[in-house]
Amino acid sequence: MINELVVNQVYLATGVTDMRKSINGLSLIVSEQLGHNPLAGSAFVFCNRSRDKLKILYWECNGFWLYYRRLDKGKFQWPNESNEQTLTLNLRELHWLLDGLSYQQVQAHIAVSGLKNN
Repeated sequence: MINELVVNQVYLATGVTDMRKSINGLSLIVSEQLGHNPLAGSAFVFCNRSRDKLKILYWECNGFWLYYRRLDKGKFQWPNESNEQTLTLNLRELHWLLDGLSYQQVQAHIAVSGLKNN
C-alpha cells in the first residue's frame, strides 16, 4: 500500500513524537508546530524516542491514512539533531528509511529501464 502513495511531498518531523497520538493529535502537530497543511496531500513521518516505531500521516481524497510500523529488532536511522523541525524527503528516501537504511544514501543503484536484447 505504501508503494502506491501519490504524495506532493514527504516531511520528516525531526525529534521524537508520542506514539500514543493518533490522527487528530498528529494533524495538530502538522498544522500548529510544523506549519503545514495536513490536507495538502503530503506525507508526514513521525518517530518515537527509541526509534523502533514510525507513524505516517497522509490525507487522500476524503480521509486520512495512518500507517504504523514497529520493528521487532533494530532501529530506524532517524536524524538525531537538526536545526529544522522538518526535513523534506522524496519517496525513494522514505523507502530507504523504512528499510532500515539511512535516508541520506551516498550512492544507490541507478534505475534501469528499457533493457535491450542483443
